[in-house]
Amino acid sequence: MKETDLSTFNNSWYRPGNKVKIIIWYFMNATFLTNPFFPFSKPKIWLLKLFGAKIGKGVLIKPRVSVKYPWKLKIGNHVWIGEKVWIDNLGMVTIEDHVCISQGAMLLCGNHNYKKSTFDLIVGDIKLEKGSWVGAHAVVCPKVTIASHSILTVNSVAVKSTEPYFIYQGNPAEKLRERKIGQ
Repeated sequence: MKETDLSTFNNSWYRPGNKVKIIIWYFMNATFLTNPFFPFSKPKIWLLKLFGAKIGKGVLIKPRVSVKYPWKLKIGNHVWIGEKVWIDNLGMVTIEDHVCISQGAMLLCGNHNYKKSTFDLIVGDIKLEKGSWVGAHAVVCPKVTIASHSILTVNSVAVKSTEPYFIYQGNPAEKLRERKIGQ
């Protein structure tokens, strides 16, 4: 039976950006975004834009948020990003208008092929469509779209895309019921 051999791992094909830019961003992310003593949203937005993120108006970014590569991030208008959210955007992350990402949620654009002894890196984009809500400590996996106005509940794991206006729960997340929005 074959075994995992991490000494043969090779992700040299993956080039997320300029190495100097990545190193500088690493320190900016640690100093301003992940810092619990820096609660100010506007400077974080300015810094993310400086490093290539596209960000709309009315965006709120809480303390201790981590963004891997801002140049692979597009955020629409009136988006809330909660405390300790981790945007591990090895691929492109697109967050449309009026999306809420609750505290401790993770958007994971990377994974590994466990069927190969080389544990190859897998990268896929993530999209959070208009009005969707990713609950506290929920996980969105690579190549997943959280559809318009759908909800991924607390601690749930989305391994496949959702349908609009439905609530998903569990690990893996399953369709629970329709989301009805009233006044």
